[in-house]
Amino acid sequence: MPAKILFIGPMGAGKTTAIAAVSDVAPIATDVLNTDRTQCDKPTTTVAMDYGEIQLEDDMVVLYGIPGQERFDFMWSILAEGALGAVLLLNHERPQARQDLLDYLDAFPELSERGALVVAVGRAGATPGQALQPYREALGARQMALPVFAADVRRKTDVLLLIETLIANAEMNAWT
Repeated sequence: MPAKILFIGPMGAGKTTAIAAVSDVAPIATDVLNTDRTQCDKPTTTVAMDYGEIQLEDDMVVLYGIPGQERFDFMWSILAEGALGAVLLLNHERPQARQDLLDYLDAFPELSERGALVVAVGRAGATPGQALQPYREALGARQMALPVFAADVRRKTDVLLLIETLIANAEMNAWT
């Protein structure tokens, strides 16, 4: 059975883009016209899920992107069932990006508590080390040690690093 990895995060964080960057098959997206331009000014938004597949060595991995709008949060638990873990994508340019981190940790406690979650911060600017600090501090305040990366989800190498780190972390934590 293939491993299942989620891409989670708020609307506009790059979930659809990340899956498209690495999928070995044409990704399936459920994008529709965005009627909530105040939350995120982009033309379309995901309403059910994104789907992609990637072959890593001998293992097939299926990728699911959750809808980022809270009004579709009923899909989150459905998609999370049986997931190996999740890549949490955050847009550093959003004023509430640190709060987004906390909200998604709360929404997916079964993944974050077992270390099956990797945090990827997009649009981190010229000094990504400084940009990542608030997220690391927020995790530290919760006594959580999760990988935090600056990433450009348009780049296949960045997304593959996130997936491979997630798999390694999930497997390592399964033994502890």
